[in-house]
Amino acid sequence: MVRRIHDRGVTLVIVEHLVRVVTELADRILVLDQGSVIAEGEAGSVMKDPDVVTAYLGTRFGRA
Repeated sequence: MVRRIHDRGVTLVIVEHLVRVVTELADRILVLDQGSVIAEGEAGSVMKDPDVVTAYLGTRFGRA
């Protein structure tokens, strides 16, 4: 249903924690960490952002 709405060109605001779902549905994403925006833009570039990687994977694995 969300895909059909998106395909009609309607703007949607979705709050979701499953990154895979977000990147499949969104043209642009905004990532929050502890209530602050740490990245926004096209999904591909945002998911490569070092701050996003660190926020999701932690400092041990969060090396972009």
